[in-house]
Amino acid sequence: MAEKEEQKEKVPLAQVIFDNIFFLLILGIVVPVVFYTIWGLLEIASIPLAK
Repeated sequence: MAEKEEQKEKVPLAQVIFDNIFFLLILGIVVPVVFYTIWGLLEIASIPLAK
């Protein structure tokens, strides 16, 4: 009886996320791309206009 109760125990969300290797791969690619794109746009916007 105790074994059946343990099997029905809900898996924590963090464990589900960290167990999904493809999600971690996509996250590892998307986060730097977004960060460096925003950083680059801010750098371009901060360049003074030529006179």
